[in-house]
Amino acid sequence: MKKIICLAVLAFSFSLTGCVDNPYVTEDNYLDRPYAGKSWIVGLKKQLALTTNSVVINTEITSDNYYNNYSQYTKVFDIPQIDYFDPDVDRLQASIQALREMAVYGLETVLPKDEKLTQSEIAFMHFCKGYSFLLAGELFVGLPTTSLGPVASSQELLKLSVSSLETAYALSEEVENKQAYALLLARANYRLGNREQAKQYAQLASANNQLLYKVTFDGENGVANEMQNATFDALPNRLAPLPRLDFLDPKFFSVGVPASDQKAVALAKVEEAHLILAELAIADGIVDLAKEELYKVLQIIQTRPTMMVDDSREKRNGGKRDDYPLTAVGVKFDAEAPVREGLVLDRQQGKVKVYTVSGTSITTDQIAKASSIDEVLYLVYLMRQEVFISEGRRLADLGIKYPISQIEAGNNTHVTAEYTKALIPAFIPLDYGLDDFSVDPVTQEVTMAYDMNRVLVTNKTSPYVMPILK
Repeated sequence: MKKIICLAVLAFSFSLTGCVDNPYVTEDNYLDRPYAGKSWIVGLKKQLALTTNSVVINTEITSDNYYNNYSQYTKVFDIPQIDYFDPDVDRLQASIQALREMAVYGLETVLPKDEKLTQSEIAFMHFCKGYSFLLAGELFVGLPTTSLGPVASSQELLKLSVSSLETAYALSEEVENKQAYALLLARANYRLGNREQAKQYAQLASANNQLLYKVTFDGENGVANEMQNATFDALPNRLAPLPRLDFLDPKFFSVGVPASDQKAVALAKVEEAHLILAELAIADGIVDLAKEELYKVLQIIQTRPTMMVDDSREKRNGGKRDDYPLTAVGVKFDAEAPVREGLVLDRQQGKVKVYTVSGTSITTDQIAKASSIDEVLYLVYLMRQEVFISEGRRLADLGIKYPISQIEAGNNTHVTAEYTKALIPAFIPLDYGLDDFSVDPVTQEVTMAYDMNRVLVTNKTSPYVMPILK
């Protein structure tokens, strides 16, 4: 009989989930135990948290959101340099595939043995399967859909995501979970360029103005929020945000002992529904309707919780770059842009406001003044960047995708050379350009080397970005 490789131990919380290789616990006697299915759900929740950690850290560094200003984490994704032999590529791929494999095992092997599982618990397993395919399709040029199986393209992976998420949506008995699955369906269809389906599910999700679906962490039992550690708990703070995003950092923080205060990460929130609907309106050439959706996003953000947090330990002094602004200075989004105030905070002057779910620099006045399609589209993507910061979402908007790892390629005969090359669109600046800025020696004003949202709008016809416009 086969040993259980990953055994979820049912306890009071998923914090006690563990992987074991126990010669006395075989697959058969595990599956025959009471509540085997519920314990597997516990294990899936842990893997969801671990996968989220891997996705968020690696994609935030690769994007223009954060710079790794320390020796921890990847040393080259900031360039961006993405090699198939990079161990961080392999770890990211493995974390997504582990979530898929655990969900599949739960559905195909555990579920038939445990009749006590509820419809919502079964729906959660389908969600985990669908979410793993969604991450795979957004972040990789392609991945196998089974162990050592044929490679599916990013588009094929997204279609598989839709299939599993539709099942999760149909099975779910809890209204808020159903709405969250609808939003993820809107996201997957958005990436596929399926306008009608994206609109349908975004409208379903938008019915709940406070929709927020989160993954939780447990620092006391080895499942801490790694983005919180990188931007707040660890000293020196390891990741430094793009200066124009300074006011949004940190999204996650601890009060007291960090291990006992680990903040959750949003996997789905209603702001995205309205941002998708805004972009759909732009695709139809209806600028005023797009602006109405952006106003709704602002209204929702105003209802999201904020906290005043002591962040005086933050010195942006990891070591690689020592010119990050530490006081309130003006910022230019690029050399041609006007100076904007209030985006860089002086953390030594007292507690700073922390946006725990969503924040943005965009105002109603900016939305009102936007008149052309490109002006409103720019606001959509700036808002997407600001709303989703620290959640691992920016990279897909930039059109960058990771390759299949060398370990997979070396063991899987289905992997061809095309899948071992990263996708970095030609409009992405190299040599650390995504994170680059300069500081005026007299005024101390900061000028970003590139306004990537402006670059995205300029390149909106590229096949790699803004899929709903195609």
